[in-house]
Parts: sequence; structure tokens; C-alpha cells
Amino acid sequence: MSNENFVDHVRIFCRSGKGGAGSVHFYRAKYIPRGGPDGGNGGKGGDIIIRGSNQLWTLLHLRYTRHVYAEDGQGGSGNRKTGSDGKNIIIEVPLGTVVKNADTDEFMLEMLEHGEEKVLLPGGRGGMGNDFFKTSTHQTPRFAQPGIDSIEAAIIFELKILADVGLVGFPNAGKSTLLSVISAAKPKIADYPFTTLTPNLGIVEYRDYRSFVMADIPGIIEGAHEGKGLGLRFLRHIERNSVLLFMIPVDSENILKEFRILQKELKMYNPELADKDHIIAVTKCDLLTEEELKALKKKLAKHKPVFISSHTQMGITELKDKLWQQLNK
Repeated sequence: MSNENFVDHVRIFCRSGKGGAGSVHFYRAKYIPRGGPDGGNGGKGGDIIIRGSNQLWTLLHLRYTRHVYAEDGQGGSGNRKTGSDGKNIIIEVPLGTVVKNADTDEFMLEMLEHGEEKVLLPGGRGGMGNDFFKTSTHQTPRFAQPGIDSIEAAIIFELKILADVGLVGFPNAGKSTLLSVISAAKPKIADYPFTTLTPNLGIVEYRDYRSFVMADIPGIIEGAHEGKGLGLRFLRHIERNSVLLFMIPVDSENILKEFRILQKELKMYNPELADKDHIIAVTKCDLLTEEELKALKKKLAKHKPVFISSHTQMGITELKDKLWQQLNK
């Protein structure tokens, strides 16, 4: 998916429909000049409804949508006729979308299941006509209810990618290369920071025709939780991953220090991320001799990392096994 086509944040002004007014009307016929009240009720205003879809991967289709208005309900009329209900507006979003009030940042709803529908802004109820208010003691009410007003709000749609495994690491840690080797995904790969500017998803095939979804999240840098680098723009995508795969290149100055910095950035962004299941993968191990690799394994034995090389396929099967076990424990 190209950078231009990946949209994970949009703001739309939404307004539900206003309820139709009840009717003040009295029955009239040739030989009944003073009939009783027969004003009908107003129709209900249209709802703004959010629907989850597994056919969407981005909010691109909403990029240029600035306003969404549901239809107002129609007013009631004589002969107890109820006004037509306003047409609902359905907004389809990819699974993993969180909807918030743009002014208060208040969480409103999230979509996690295909076909699931939730009412974001309900339409106003229609007003009751004067027929509703007649009683034995008040037989000619000359009033009716107005319809309930619409609800309007500026809404933020924020996509958080749903994936089984999220790749976490500094730029140039080998995340995109691993994804291209372990799945059919073809992310952009180059030897400079921030090659990946959008999250990439890949389906990883496992034994006996099983599979899981892996997401390559754009590289984190120290201070990302404060918005540095690509910062807050992509940290939110990590929240929805079941297992985090920390990727640290073997030529890093201090592998454990780099791992702790990554953990700290995630924790500072969202403390709950510190409790997520995780695996450490030391990448680019083809750069070491057998003796150097053996010494490094001994040094890091306590942390039980997987040593891999996407270039030579070293450790890839072991990594898949470990990820599958973690996902299904």
C-alpha cells in the first residue's frame, strides 16, 4: 500500500437528523364541520451509524469527506398520518477504528467486528401530533410537540491496525526485510532511516495451513512518545497487536540498552503496553562469525532472544515457532 493511500486519521463534522414536528389538525368532512383532533406524529430523524468492514484497510475513502448530515424527519399531517423517518447515514470504517469527539477527545466507540453497526449520533425523535394529547377532559388540544433537535459534533476517526504480531524497533532494524521474507508483503526497503512511512501488513504462513498477521510499524526513536520522529502518528498501531516482536540489529552498540529504550518509549506512550507479551529478535546475525555469535548467545541467554538473519534465513523457522507458541499459549 503506497504512502498516499494509507490514511489512518480523519476529522469529519457529523450531524444527525432532526425529528419532524407533530401536526395540529382537526378532522373536517362535508357533514362533520367540527371533527376531533387527528394530527399525526412527526417522523424520526436519521441516525449517523458506523459499520465495521474487513474489506477496508485504511480511512482513505473518508479523506475528502468534511461533512456528513443525516436526513431530517418529516412533519406529521392530518388523518393521523405519521411523517416519514429521515434516512440514516452509514459510514464504513476498517476494523480497529476508534471514534472520538474532536473537541473533548472523549472516546465514543470502536469497531472490531465485520458487519457490526453502532449508532454514533442518534436522530431526534419525532414530535407527537395533537391527536396524542386528546383526553376526556381536553377534547380539542390545539398544540403538538416539535421534533427533538439533531445532534452535531466534530468527530475524529483513528485507525489502529489489528495484527497478531507487531514489529517494534529503531529505524534500520530490519523489520521491513523480515516482513518481506516471512510473508508475501513487499514493503519498501532501503538502507536509511524511516524507509517505512506507513504500517505494512503481511500474512505469515505457518505449519498445517495455519497463519497469523504481522505488522511492520514505522521505526521508533528515543522520544517518540513526545512526538519525535514519526512519534505519536504510529505508536497507536502497536496497541492492537497481541504480541510485540522487538527487533534489534546485532551491530547495535548495546543490544540490551536499545531494548530498554524501546520498552520505555512504549510504556511512556501507554503503560499497558509494558504488560504485552513480547519476544526479542536479534537481527542481521549473518554479520557475525560463529565464535562471535556463540559468545553473544551466552551473554544474552537470560533474555532468551531469537537470533535471525533475513538474508540467510537463519533462525526464521525458530522465530515462527516461538511466535505461534506465544500467540496460542
